[in-house]
Amino acid sequence: MRKLENILANVSTKSIIGSVDIAIDAITFDSRSVKSSTLFVAIKGTEVDGHNYIQKAIDLGASVIVCEILPIDLNQEVTYIQVENSNEALAFLASNFYDNPSTKLKLVGVTGTNGKTTIATLLYNLFSQAGFQVGLLSTVKVMIGQENFPATHTTPDSISINKYLAQMVDTGCQYCFMEVSSHGIAQKRTAALDFNGGLFTNLSHDHLDYHKTFAEYRDVKKSFFDQLDKKAFAITNADDKNGEFMLQNCKANKLSYGLKNVADIHGQVLESQISGMLMRIQNNEIWVQLIGSFNASNLLAVYGAAINLGLSEEEVLLQLSTLKSVSGRFQYFVSDDKITAIVDYAHTPDALENVLKTIEEIRTRNEQLITVVGCGGNRDKTKRPEMGQIASEMSNQVIFTSDNPRNEDPMVILSEIEAGVEAQNVRKVLTIEDRAQAIKTACKLAKSGDIILIAGKGHEDYQEIKGVKYHFNDYELVQEFLKA
Repeated sequence: MRKLENILANVSTKSIIGSVDIAIDAITFDSRSVKSSTLFVAIKGTEVDGHNYIQKAIDLGASVIVCEILPIDLNQEVTYIQVENSNEALAFLASNFYDNPSTKLKLVGVTGTNGKTTIATLLYNLFSQAGFQVGLLSTVKVMIGQENFPATHTTPDSISINKYLAQMVDTGCQYCFMEVSSHGIAQKRTAALDFNGGLFTNLSHDHLDYHKTFAEYRDVKKSFFDQLDKKAFAITNADDKNGEFMLQNCKANKLSYGLKNVADIHGQVLESQISGMLMRIQNNEIWVQLIGSFNASNLLAVYGAAINLGLSEEEVLLQLSTLKSVSGRFQYFVSDDKITAIVDYAHTPDALENVLKTIEEIRTRNEQLITVVGCGGNRDKTKRPEMGQIASEMSNQVIFTSDNPRNEDPMVILSEIEAGVEAQNVRKVLTIEDRAQAIKTACKLAKSGDIILIAGKGHEDYQEIKGVKYHFNDYELVQEFLKA
């Protein structure tokens, strides 16, 4: 229970009608969860406008309404708070309601197109192994110490974020590592959080169904770094052309990492095998159990963050050498018939190209590389032909298949992927709508020594078709088919 006047701290209000000297038991933006003494925030969503549910919220017992547009008929027993931006107001209300938990631990945000989950999870694992109580907010899962909670969004809503952070504080967590998505930034879900550091991975085509232009997508990412204060650190990827742009006007302590360009934290891949790679980080040689230049880059970001959070270089290098790949991120196994199957979340052109380049670095070229890939429905369509072009150019055989078609016709998606295939590569292409059948076909085509890459879904254990999620796990299926 919190006093309304206290949870209004730092909320930019246009007008307040009614008393603020009242107790609030809960905050919500979902009218279905309203009960007595609830504060209801009316959010204008992409599909639903919460302003249409204000009366329903009052009928269910809401005592406070926060909204951008006041209703025509006001209830004298209800307090109305008019704000400029309901999303931003919700962020501060939620933080205040849960007693500003982000100020009570060291919170680090990771943003960029690719690598967010890997970096956040590796940091969680590193600090956990080093003996700290740690929290994680990621696409794959939420961790509070060693307790696992299912994740529903890359960046949860403001209420969920602060509720999780408060639980972390209560259980003694000293650090939290968090993926920060462009949607989360644009919708102000992170607006009231006190970040001790921010990491930028890279930028490539994604979410243009939401942001409309690449410049808008880039600028939203940059706004995360604009909000960091002087006591925080900001670490950017010197090998990405947008890396330097992210830190323009940033007040935090700025650092860079890179494999190719001049950087504060420099690395080099000296040797690569399917089981790992030998790296040089600064002046230290280290064997790590991850593979690929994209993972080498991720490890440099992890190294930089850990050093800036106070760990010694010796401790960081020791822990880096023990870290294993994240679920659905270049996750592989070798069958009894010596066929290597790799499952990866790569669902953007840049990520797919990075994974295929990594495979190219470790293969002998005496084997066939068979790639199974698709594109999600109701998402950025511009990347589909690019994905088709990259997969068909860099594989010996490619099977285009359904990903999460959502509410789109899978065959329309597949035809848009096929449009990117160049004439000389058409002979390499098979199109099989049914994803399970596509994976099974890849397994039947593979011979001893060959490599199968299944890209796009990674850790996901479902396939979404026409609004329904069915159990589906690429890693489970390819194991089953290869054993058979």
